[in-house]
Amino acid sequence: MSKNKILSYPNPQLKTLRDNKALWNLPKTRRYGYRNLHKINRYSIFLRSDLVLKLKKKNNNKIKNNYLVKKMTKHKSFCSLIVGNKQNILYEKYAKDFTEDQPQTIMSITKMFVNLFVGELVNKKLLNLNKKVSYYLPKIGSGYASAKVIDVLNMNIVNAYSEDYTKSFSSSFLHEPVGGWRLPKNGNIHLSQEKYLNTIKSLKNKSLKNKTGYAYYKSANTDVVGLIVEKVSGRPLRDWVLSAVEAAGFEDGLYIASDRYGMPWMSGGGCLITRDFLRMGLLFARKGKGVANRRIGSSSFLDRTLKNFGPKYMNLSNNKYLYYSNSTMVSGNMIGHSGYGGQFLAVNLKTGNVAAFFSVLETKSATKESYKVDMIDMLIDLVEAKY
Repeated sequence: MSKNKILSYPNPQLKTLRDNKALWNLPKTRRYGYRNLHKINRYSIFLRSDLVLKLKKKNNNKIKNNYLVKKMTKHKSFCSLIVGNKQNILYEKYAKDFTEDQPQTIMSITKMFVNLFVGELVNKKLLNLNKKVSYYLPKIGSGYASAKVIDVLNMNIVNAYSEDYTKSFSSSFLHEPVGGWRLPKNGNIHLSQEKYLNTIKSLKNKSLKNKTGYAYYKSANTDVVGLIVEKVSGRPLRDWVLSAVEAAGFEDGLYIASDRYGMPWMSGGGCLITRDFLRMGLLFARKGKGVANRRIGSSSFLDRTLKNFGPKYMNLSNNKYLYYSNSTMVSGNMIGHSGYGGQFLAVNLKTGNVAAFFSVLETKSATKESYKVDMIDMLIDLVEAKY
């Protein structure tokens, strides 16, 4: 060995280890990883608001006595639960190892921001959701070219990108190096988000049409729509995200992963503290009306999101379903989204109630269907109630 050789080794937090996962996403270290992902990921942006939405405590005992609230907040996976309406915190609870100022990844709940961006462009007639993706992105690959934008937005297409968390080599895990969540196999290959998305192909000899009635959930879909937002508007996606942060009035701010070249990772890169998680939901409850009369999104588009929903996402209890619609999940008057590993944000557009739940499942796949049903049932119940 040359005496002048400069030695190095792969970053241990980002090196792919067991089960095709990086250290931060392995069961025993996931709770730590979720709380520190904003520092662990290789590329990120931090956006802070100049004005902060004021919140005040107005405790409601009805919430703490809810059966599912008692059950879920005692679960070993629990991190935090917050419920609010307008500018009032109706309930707030943290696990013993979790604090008010602790950021945690919101994973796919980040996708909800795209609903605001698309709604604004549709309202201004700058975006036609019935156009094919290739109309806006001429270089996109066969996995998206012939799909309508609305079907991509609704997780209603079939292509070669897979997202099954029980399968270690699903495309969604292989997508992670683009957003800096793990090291690429070849350290010299650094695909931008756009270049990566252009590589996604259709299934051999099959159309993109989904005939099942159930969503084909693909995080890449949201990133494709994010690209469209940027191209159609002529504004960097970062500027759109900053507008949402400043309308919501985050106290701490939004930590969001990006690709190597600074494009925010809209499909799952966000991290927030619990009260800002509530503030995010309250922005939707106000249908995009922000602090200081700032506005983002479209009230009419949010109304349509509740009514013109897409395919079923999952079955809930009592014969209820969660549908996928315009980069959100809907059920009745509730609009929200789940996050990989045990999170959900629920907003009832009729009552104005918001409930946000942080937890970290330490199962091998970071999923458990019965747990997810209980979590979503609890939050739907909380946001439907009258306080």
